Amino acid sequence: MSPVLADVLQVTALVGALALVHRPLGDYMAAVYSSKKHLRIEKWIYRSVGADPDAEMRWPAYLRGVLIFSAVGVLFLYLLQRVQDKLPLSLGFKAITPDQAFNTATSFVSNTNWQSYSGEAAMGHVTQTAGLAVQNFLSAAVGMAVAVALVRGFARSRSGDLGNFWSDLVRGTIRILVPLSVVAAVILVACGAIQNFGDIHHITTLTGDKQALSPGAVASQEAIKNLGTNGGGFFNANSAHPFENPNGLSNLLEIFLLLVIPFSMPRTFGKMVGSLKQGYAIVAAMGVVWICAVVAVTWLEYAHPGTASQLAGGAMEGKEQRFGEGSSSLFAVSTTMTSTGSVNSFHDSFGGLSGGVLLLGMMLGEITPGGVGSGLYGMLIMAIIAVFLAGLMVGRTPEYLGKKIGTREIKLAACYILITPALVLIGTAAAIALPDGKAAMTNVGAHGFSEVLYAFASASNNNGSAFAGFGANTPFFNTTLGLCMLLGRFLPMVFVLALAGSLAEQKPIPETAGTLRTEKPLFTGLLVGTLLIVTGLTFFPALALGPLAEGLTS
Repeated sequence: MSPVLADVLQVTALVGALALVHRPLGDYMAAVYSSKKHLRIEKWIYRSVGADPDAEMRWPAYLRGVLIFSAVGVLFLYLLQRVQDKLPLSLGFKAITPDQAFNTATSFVSNTNWQSYSGEAAMGHVTQTAGLAVQNFLSAAVGMAVAVALVRGFARSRSGDLGNFWSDLVRGTIRILVPLSVVAAVILVACGAIQNFGDIHHITTLTGDKQALSPGAVASQEAIKNLGTNGGGFFNANSAHPFENPNGLSNLLEIFLLLVIPFSMPRTFGKMVGSLKQGYAIVAAMGVVWICAVVAVTWLEYAHPGTASQLAGGAMEGKEQRFGEGSSSLFAVSTTMTSTGSVNSFHDSFGGLSGGVLLLGMMLGEITPGGVGSGLYGMLIMAIIAVFLAGLMVGRTPEYLGKKIGTREIKLAACYILITPALVLIGTAAAIALPDGKAAMTNVGAHGFSEVLYAFASASNNNGSAFAGFGANTPFFNTTLGLCMLLGRFLPMVFVLALAGSLAEQKPIPETAGTLRTEKPLFTGLLVGTLLIVTGLTFFPALALGPLAEGLTS
């Protein structure tokens, strides 16, 4: 079988699996967030934190819950790293330095999972499991809760109530993320991923060199790392490491886990607003951009443009032989178009143009399909922008799902889409201009610029993957990227919840002959066009200085 045919069959199998679970998983998540009943374990959790799960919250109260809970998570994870050397099962590792502990705490709580450390050489078992793995669940559940709050804003009227944050958080964790992660972890163990709490193994290689092999609860962390679109690997090599990703079957499973919740949440949206066709329009827009990116990156990597790749007869530098160009490209696109950051290849070694596509995937706002929760609410914000532009073209007040899109709603949506570009471009400019930023760079020219641009795009979009190529573990980058992760995660949530509250207070507007049919293919095309135009106008100059310049001159 030719490699190209194998790659086509792999993508076909992946799309088929995602289509197969789209309806049952989407419906199940809608039922979870709409249920009036509480499980016994959930009631115990509510009592332990003093929360009333049946109390409705308006958007300021919902936002306070998100921010307070996340702030406590940052503080706990920071302290856990600072006292790591005093904890049991520390494997002899030292306490994490203050700037790196801040960066890592903000990274995992913000669902970014940017890592300026080597996991197997820095974090003990307690820090990995009680700290990092727990935040993989909780940060994902927070994103899903915010998305559901926005969906309720469209579904409800004349109330302003968005549900209860604590109930949404607990249900998302207990009823969705934990069961799916357990199943995924068992399958990964069956594929060969390790799962233990042993000591470091010291071995002698065939050449006589000494090597340390770190054990750990890898399979369980790998499952939620991908399912929750987190991305933080147990090992520095992430999913390129055979202990995390042993073979082609585990690789395909991990890609499936990256995409399954983001591609199923539009069904949840359609179910909760009472129009499944609306969900189909959203998931179609996500799918079109994702599949186009997969084709583009795979074709560019097989074409291996550039003198070095042509002389070598391929573009396999930085990729695992057991996965090849097709699986590496599929994984890279899926991880940059979700807020995951998990990698099975070295993105820095992708060609200039294919690396630019990966960058663009993050710059789109990671909404195709995006992270768990964040992808859906990001796409719904873009849908509001699309209906606003359509209203301008026909001279009609824009409406979406029976809600009037007025001045307040457009201002909130505009603020949402401006936050990430501001963080990316200002952060990149500061790193290029300031001595501390330039001192950490090991490459110059267009490629060096691309590496820094990628780092700030990854942090600000809560992705977590890296081009690498510079020393990320410095006080400058630990602090600036940490701030970008915090602001890139929680500032948009402020505007999302404010928008949800505004929509929930409105009374529904009846459809007329002039109402834009947002469930039709025409709207899907408009949504994709709006997404590309808005992003292109914002980031094209930066892309021209980095990956485009590198790709056209290599």
